[in-house]
Amino acid sequence: MAVPRYKTLVDAFAADIRTGRLAAGVRLPTHRGLAAREGIAVVTATRVYAELEAMGLVSREQGRGTFVRDIAVPAGHGIDQQAVATDAVDLNFNCPSLPGQAGLLRQALREVATSGDLESLLRYQPHRGRPQDRASVARHLRRRGITADADRVLIANGAQHGLAITVMAALDAGDVVAVDALTYPGFKVLAHAFRLDLEPIPATADGPDLDALERLCATRPVRAIYTMPTLHNPLGRVMSAPDRIRLIGIARRYGPLIIEDASYAYLVEDPPPPLATTAPDITVHVSGLSKSVATGLRVGFVVAPLSVVPSLERAIRATTWNTPALTTALACRWLDDGTVDHLEARKRDDAKARQAIAGQELAGLPLIGHPSSYFTWLPLPDDARADRLTATLARQHISVATAEPFTTSAHTPQAIRLALGSTDPDSLRSTLRTVRRVVVEDAYA
Repeated sequence: MAVPRYKTLVDAFAADIRTGRLAAGVRLPTHRGLAAREGIAVVTATRVYAELEAMGLVSREQGRGTFVRDIAVPAGHGIDQQAVATDAVDLNFNCPSLPGQAGLLRQALREVATSGDLESLLRYQPHRGRPQDRASVARHLRRRGITADADRVLIANGAQHGLAITVMAALDAGDVVAVDALTYPGFKVLAHAFRLDLEPIPATADGPDLDALERLCATRPVRAIYTMPTLHNPLGRVMSAPDRIRLIGIARRYGPLIIEDASYAYLVEDPPPPLATTAPDITVHVSGLSKSVATGLRVGFVVAPLSVVPSLERAIRATTWNTPALTTALACRWLDDGTVDHLEARKRDDAKARQAIAGQELAGLPLIGHPSSYFTWLPLPDDARADRLTATLARQHISVATAEPFTTSAHTPQAIRLALGSTDPDSLRSTLRTVRRVVVEDAYA
């Protein structure tokens, strides 16, 4: 079957943009100019640019023309995050919420308003949090299997801020950091901002290739290992206890700091012990309440070796001075009265139900994920193209993520990540039916 001329042009432009032959900021020919150069109709030229724009490779500026986008951070992710259209179903970002959470917030605000220390919330707070708040966090973390005194706990403005201050405190520009070949996009953004040298570790069926990690540590000065042992994003895997012990052994042998991201760990019941439990002297553990309670509740927790705490405290001072006192007071009230534990249990059940919907509606497709995760990974057939599929879904008002923002290696797999937590179950079910149809149709396009 002959390939339409406009698709050939789309592929050629896409290749030139991704390889850098067309640099970010370059203005492309006008629609009429492209039509004249390629011997096509103006309407066809318009279709070429429309597809490139839907793929996030170009942007149109009224009165100025069409420009190549900076794709170092893909559209819709990290610092370049774009809002999803109001008429689109968002399977790109997870914003899981439960009925009744707004009522809990109203009640908590009333309780804070009548508390005796309201005046203190109007003043600057200690950079790493008030002692009583850090003690609340420490008690919460003990229920997660991490025994840490309050003097090893710091409160940050969300887990992303926790990762940022860890990078600022422990790493310098040019430092080598071992990461999974598919990893959390937010850490990629940090690496780009702080000019870290990310070295990708390939995945096996059971987790990261620890043989590859050991070879890397033996040949390069790896300063840190960034890992998500409990509920990896985007693959949903949980690292086994033996693999955790081996990873810690590699870190002890070669000296890198372990950065343990536990943002989604609350979704897994009875996981192996966190790395910060087994190796507290070489692990910085980062988590928070954005995923488990509400994305707008920007309260993160960092547990660190005592030797690293002063540098982390200085990084908090340099970035935000302290976490807003009112937000922290609300969060710690919920930590102490059991609200967080209750919401986490409900969200585990909610995630399981959504995974069941995904399993039903996408049955027969090669899904990769965890049975209580809010996302699933869908590898595509060898001849499929994720950007074409996501562009097709975008035209049907469905937003999904390709592998590009998660990829740290030279090879970007053809796959999409489906976030399951940002729409109601009925809408999720019907949307996944559309995703399945588009995936199947694209495989035979």
